[in-house]
Amino acid sequence: MFTSLAGVPADVPVDPDSAEAQRWVIQELSKPEYRAAQPTWFDRASKAFLDWLQSLRIDSGAGVQGPILILALIVIVAALVAAFFIFGAPRLNRRSAASGILFGDDDARDAAAMRRAAEDAAGRSDWVLAIEEIFRSIARGLAERTLVTVSPGTTARDFAVRAGVVLPGYSERLTTAASAFDDVRYLGREGTESAYGEAARLEKDLRSVRPAEQSTVGAR
Repeated sequence: MFTSLAGVPADVPVDPDSAEAQRWVIQELSKPEYRAAQPTWFDRASKAFLDWLQSLRIDSGAGVQGPILILALIVIVAALVAAFFIFGAPRLNRRSAASGILFGDDDARDAAAMRRAAEDAAGRSDWVLAIEEIFRSIARGLAERTLVTVSPGTTARDFAVRAGVVLPGYSERLTTAASAFDDVRYLGREGTESAYGEAARLEKDLRSVRPAEQSTVGAR
């Protein structure tokens, strides 16, 4: 039963034509109390999902009905949710592990950005900064490829040891580059063009090497 129509007293009999009656019906149904009674998108989605579940069958001699499938789906969804919270998104985790604090500095740049910074510094003959940046690029590059884990407390020598285990063919060169980094970073020594050149060549070689190939690519 409709409520009193807009602009028309409830006790006045009316006999509208079809167009007027249609307009009154539209006005009536547009009132908040009617809209509130309509199903929401969640109601419709839930009903569609339940209808789909009820339509499922497991073919067997006894013609088992949907509840077993529903239970199986619940278990699967619960397992996926648990796995997400436990393991997270692998790519995101790897990316976050390869960014942040590096050798005492909070540095979110990727390896390519560090390499460009090293090249810019070398172009200005700032060998101290060039050596620091190229060694950072080496460490960040191997971390991005998940070959070596770099934590906030990792030192240059620690990194060289870890990387040398994964890439033993480059162990000596990694140790030399780490020493050059420590010399200019912590001991206040002057950087040299030759020290930067050796580290830059190492960075270039490591950029494409794979652990399975390193045994055939010796130290240079």
